[in-house]
Amino acid sequence: MEEYASMIFRTLVLYTVILSIFRVMGKREIGELSLLDLVVFMMIAEMAAIAIENPDQSIIKSLLPMLLLVAVQFLLAYISMKSKRFRELVDGKPSIIINNGKIDEHEMRKQRYNFNDLLLQLRNEGVGDISDVNFAILETSGKLSVFKKSDNNTLGITLIVDGAIQYENLELLGETTSWLYSQLKEQGYKNPAEISFCTYNSNNHKFYIDVIDEQ
Repeated sequence: MEEYASMIFRTLVLYTVILSIFRVMGKREIGELSLLDLVVFMMIAEMAAIAIENPDQSIIKSLLPMLLLVAVQFLLAYISMKSKRFRELVDGKPSIIINNGKIDEHEMRKQRYNFNDLLLQLRNEGVGDISDVNFAILETSGKLSVFKKSDNNTLGITLIVDGAIQYENLELLGETTSWLYSQLKEQGYKNPAEISFCTYNSNNHKFYIDVIDEQ
């Protein structure tokens, strides 16, 4: 009887702790978890299962590695937020699969993404004809974001993130750093390092600019 009571107690304690951990780590759907989050979640779940199955082990010893994992996850998430290179190393970056109605087979091969995958995800987004698609972006989570021609959807190209110029996107636009600086100056901004996020829509030639910590 005592063994069952101990198991019930440990299960309730671990359930409360894990629920609190997941709550602190933020609100995101399972499909939107980063690789770091997913690994931590899997390891915590495995540790919890082992802790419940071993009632002789101190519950403190079971909780310590979980809390250590959470601390490591927060540290790596902070580094990821501050370092674009580290973020891309861990999570990768979105890939444009369809650009202005044209399929990029080279990018598909690079991502080991085939036409069956593409058509399946287009159907999941309610698209039955690939010719209706203007842009399709394979996100780092594996989800395909679709912009249809019929909806007159346009795509804002990200030019600055956390003060860092996205040179590959400038190249995609066929523009230069000098062009970006001149455009920012026209908008009233002199230093890209002060900008947290900037996109440019080539269809309507509009910028969206957000300044770091601007209230």
